[in-house]
Amino acid sequence: MWNETKGNAATLGGQGRLESPLVGVQDILAASQAKQSNVFRLRERPFLELVNVRGDARDPAFMSAVQSVLGASLPVKPNTVAQASECDMLWLGPDEWLVRSIEPRAAQLEAKLGAAFQGLFAAAVDVGSGYTVLEASGTHVRDVLARGCPLDLHPRMLARGQCAQSHYFKASIVLVPLGSDSYEIVVRRSFADYFCRIMLDAAAPLLM
Repeated sequence: MWNETKGNAATLGGQGRLESPLVGVQDILAASQAKQSNVFRLRERPFLELVNVRGDARDPAFMSAVQSVLGASLPVKPNTVAQASECDMLWLGPDEWLVRSIEPRAAQLEAKLGAAFQGLFAAAVDVGSGYTVLEASGTHVRDVLARGCPLDLHPRMLARGQCAQSHYFKASIVLVPLGSDSYEIVVRRSFADYFCRIMLDAAAPLLM
């Protein structure tokens, strides 16, 4: 997670150098990007702040504490996304959400939310070092996703403002549509290398 010498790293808030979990596939990703077009593109959005939030949405004190920190309310409708000025909030379950910063930045939300949750039956855990975010886009992005994801990806079923937990081949993912031909994908760090390789392999026939 932390590395002082390898490439594809960034310094955020003086916390040292964060290393992308895709450091081992940078050559493969770069070669693919050289061939990518409007048909399919894959890029990483590294070093976003990711915080897992647990609490009772029926508790006004909990919801108020979240809004005081994030400036927006958590979504309570299943599989939806709420937007704040600096982050978005993904519904993962009746008492669980994933809060993501819009831009790469040093970890700060865990401490702010933890302070706001004092005395409440709630928790905020920074999981940014355990996940990464990729963006897949292009006119055939749904075709590439459909090769390893069992969800109905038609915009009538999964559109902007929604999210879904699923898997891509053997990698568990959270899929976030940005539009009809663009998705963000949250993937565990331990599966990130595998995910990148297998998605590029699934896309290869389209990029020939």
